[in-house]
This record gives sequence, C-alpha cells and structure tokens, in this order.
Amino acid sequence: MAADSAASERIANRDLLRALKQEGYVAPEWEHAAWAVPRSAYVPDRVYLGDALEPCDRADAPDTWLQAVYANDSVVTQINDGEDPGAGERWASSSASAPSIVLRMLHMLDVHDGHRVLEIGTGTGWNAGLLSYVAGAENVTTVEVDQALASRARDRLRKEGLSAEVIAGDGAEGHAANAPYDRLVATCSVRSVPRQWVDQVKPGGVILTPWESPWVCYGLLRMTVDDTGGASGPFSPHSAFMLMRNQRTDLRVYRDVVRDDHRPAGSTTDLPPWMVTGEDLAAQFAMGLQLRDVWWTWHDNPDVDGVAARLWVATTDATSWAAVDWDGQPDGRCAVWQHGPRQLWNEVEAAYSWWSLHGRPGPERFGLTVTATGEYPWLDIPDHPVPALG
Repeated sequence: MAADSAASERIANRDLLRALKQEGYVAPEWEHAAWAVPRSAYVPDRVYLGDALEPCDRADAPDTWLQAVYANDSVVTQINDGEDPGAGERWASSSASAPSIVLRMLHMLDVHDGHRVLEIGTGTGWNAGLLSYVAGAENVTTVEVDQALASRARDRLRKEGLSAEVIAGDGAEGHAANAPYDRLVATCSVRSVPRQWVDQVKPGGVILTPWESPWVCYGLLRMTVDDTGGASGPFSPHSAFMLMRNQRTDLRVYRDVVRDDHRPAGSTTDLPPWMVTGEDLAAQFAMGLQLRDVWWTWHDNPDVDGVAARLWVATTDATSWAAVDWDGQPDGRCAVWQHGPRQLWNEVEAAYSWWSLHGRPGPERFGLTVTATGEYPWLDIPDHPVPALG
C-alpha cells in the first residue's frame, strides 16, 4: 500500500507540474525544487474542503485528500485559528496556497543559492522547503504567528532533512537576529508594509508581498530596498491571500456601524454600485488605493419597499457609512443615504472618476513607495502619487 501511495503522489505531482508548465508558471529551478520537496509531505493529514469547510482526513479518504493536495488551488489547512468551532461558523484561518501562485511568487522573488531569505507566514512549511532547496536551508528563516503551526512545520522540515529556522512570532516584526536579508517574501497579505521588513532587508534586496485594502484583496507588491532606508516597486495582479493576523478587522454593518439614532442624508447617484464592487478587479484595486480605510458589503433583498439590493460602504473606524439602494431596474439612478463626518459615496464617485480619467489602469500600472515617514501609492512613476481620499 505504501508503494502504491508513493506512486500515486508522484503521478499527481507530475500531472500538476506538467499543467503548470503549459501555463508558463514554472521556472526550471522551481520545477526541480517541487520534485525534491513534494507538496504532500507538508500538507497536514486533515484539510477542509468546499464552502462548508468539511474536514477531509487522509486516512479516511486518501484519494480525495491527494486530489486536493495536488490541485492547482488553495486548500484550507486550519479553521477558526485552530479552535474547535463546534456548531458555530467555520472560517479559514490558514491554507496552502495554489501551487501556481506559490511558484510564480518564488520566480518573481529571484532567489539564488546563498541568498539569505526571510519568509513571513510559514503555514505548512512547503514554501520554506522550496526556498531551502534553492537558497540553502541554512539561509532560510521563516516566521509563523501560530505556535502550533510553527511547531508542525518545523517537524515536517526536519523530517525532510531541511534545517530552515522556524520562528514562532509576529511576522510583522520580521526576525532581526538573522538580518540583513537578501529577500523577504510574505505568504499573507498586508494593508501596510511593516517598517521592520524594510529595515531588515539589504539595500538592493527584494520584498515581495501580497497586498490588500479593506476594499479588495488583490495584487502582489514587489519592492526594492534603497540605501536611504526606503523601498519602492510595482504591483502586479492576480493574488488573494489571507490577511496578516495583526492587520485584520472584524466589522459588521448592523453590529458595529449603523445605529437606530442615525439620521442619514439622502441623494441619488448615476454611478451603478456594481461598477466599483463587481467583476472589474482593476476598478476595485484603484478604489482600494484611494479609499484606504473603506470597505463594502452587499445586502440582497433587504426588507425595504422598492429596494432589490443595497450596497453598504463604511470606514474601518465605523464612524461614517453610506447605503446605495438599487430598485432592480437595469437603468436609472440609485438612491444614496450617507451618515457621518465623511460623505463616503461622494468619495467613491471621486475615486472612480479619477481612475476613469487616467485610462482605467490595472494593478500593473500602480506601485508603492515606503519612506522613513510613511508610504504612498503611485501611478506609473513614484512622482505621480495616487490621491488619498478621506
């Protein structure tokens, strides 16, 4: 049985890598690494599948487990920060990212033998294993905020003969003891680049991190550190990672934002709300760069006469909100209700107008610069900052 299982895993790995090569995702050095560091050695024996996050155990359903491990998709490896949800809501708190994005990011990182690498977000340990194969395990440090996940990843790496240093701690702080680094890669998204990351990477070194705003989780940021203590670089599209734990927000409209005594001001809008929340992720990305502290959620079929759907927009400090009501008709103006010190829907309209006037740019035309005093996004060049609304 063990031989059959090993053969099945080799076949699954071969098929995955073949498909990824056809799509252009795998550079030769990372293909070799993926054979030397098999994904199945790092994904835990229990994963969570489907929208309901139902547990799938390797011992009980080996074929289903193997299919999930070698699919070109993320697989949830932990729910509810490791706590038993019982009959309550289940939510993903850690996952093994899709192999295509893992290998694309590693290629973008431009790692070579001897590079000192800091990874933020160890997870299963597979990414650290791949880095160890190319850079040398003695040069890899990986930080995981969840102590249980860190311990399991350390055990998996040791079992595979890899001596990468696994630190249980806050990834936002990096790991100064092994600095400076040539490369830093995060496997969780951030809304702001931690200052410690820039300080711990050598001038000329690279920081690669998934990016998100409260508006949308989308984009990769690749920065080069300069010799003045700053860093700058462009975004690229197509990534969605869990947010770093210390940057999370947990807000709900009716629990945290809207109150019975609020008296919103009414108006109308010609901007359909789905234009800034729909399938056009370039529009959403631009909204997020301008509205850095604003989030949204849809409420379908609210119990309001004449309203088919309502878009809620609110600030992360829960002091301002707007509601945009759609009557279900394909044309026509939407009703707008706004409360708080900021007129949020006016800001959304201004952000969308700016994006349209500049040619509706995608993420690849934007970038971010970190200085000693803060950070700012830009369009095309650092001398063309994106306006901050609010």
